[in-house]
Amino acid sequence: MGTPWFQLKEAQFPEKLYVFSSNYELYASLSNRVVALLEELSPRVEQYSIDECFLDARGIGQCMDLEDFGRQLRGHVLSGTGLTIGVGCGATKTLAKSAQWASKEWPQFRGVLALSPDNPRRTAKLLSLQPVEEIWGVGNRIAKKLHVMGITTALQLSLTNPAFIRKNFNVVLERTVRELNGESCISLEEAPPPKQQIVCSRSFGQRITTYEEMRQAVCQYAERAAEKLRGERQYCRHISIFIKTSPFAVNEPYYGNVATEKLNTPTRDTRDIIAAAVRSLDRIWLDGHRYAKAGIMLNDFSPNGVAQLNLFDDVQPRPHSDALMKVLDGINHSGLGKVWFAGRGIAPDWQMKREMLSPAYTTRWKELPVARF
Repeated sequence: MGTPWFQLKEAQFPEKLYVFSSNYELYASLSNRVVALLEELSPRVEQYSIDECFLDARGIGQCMDLEDFGRQLRGHVLSGTGLTIGVGCGATKTLAKSAQWASKEWPQFRGVLALSPDNPRRTAKLLSLQPVEEIWGVGNRIAKKLHVMGITTALQLSLTNPAFIRKNFNVVLERTVRELNGESCISLEEAPPPKQQIVCSRSFGQRITTYEEMRQAVCQYAERAAEKLRGERQYCRHISIFIKTSPFAVNEPYYGNVATEKLNTPTRDTRDIIAAAVRSLDRIWLDGHRYAKAGIMLNDFSPNGVAQLNLFDDVQPRPHSDALMKVLDGINHSGLGKVWFAGRGIAPDWQMKREMLSPAYTTRWKELPVARF
């Protein structure tokens, strides 16, 4: 876990330390560029997260050494983006993740490691050095239980009976055991499955103490979540709001709460989602606190065009809702914030501070770096 900046900014740093605010637009742009570069060298690519991808290298492995291919991937991404990546190859996703972990853990691998079925001793050696908590998909809670059972390394887990693991844990960990033994149980997903949940939240730039400021924040997060929901071509039925103070605040009581509203009829209309979010906020708001964070969570999705209506719902679907939302999204497509709902305010003081924001080198012409010769 990172250390909060306010705890460090008064410290004495070396002269060459540079500090930047988080730039999510830049991260997303670079992530898309990395994926595009990987797709140039591999026919099948799954983007697992903003900074992780899986590639199908089965055919490639028949033509060239996989570590040579890994170095080619690493060089291709470095020349195209300036980013260094770690590459791990294995017979399964879990083994590939273990190899990728090792490629970063030990400098002698220089960012690339391939685990081949033809060299089981090398695989066993690596797994004997990998703690169970570092295995892909094994969280701290499961790792603690495994430690109690005397299973502390990936090799020990791989040698455990899968039926025993399934009985005492779950089928997910059983798949992990089988994958560690080279049995592929988790397929490559080139088309990501539909999202089951959308969350929008941020820490505030300064503490919120009034209901009006919190309502503005909730409205803004609800607006953004609704836009994401339409981008997924989904409707939602459950809308949850959470608010909380900072657990690190000195001499201040901690308060955190969440409220959920279930709609009779699924919606993706920003107006409906904002209204439900504000009603939920009203149920959990308490005066006298300095709030540090809030957020909204949408779930219970139904696909586009199959939303089931409720005959006894007092609030029937708004006429021309989809058409209006389409126009709204179209206007805002070239840049967020051109048209917004008044409930979020105009220039709120609570927004996240990004005073040390790095330039948007890849998305704004005016911020392109300038080279002088």
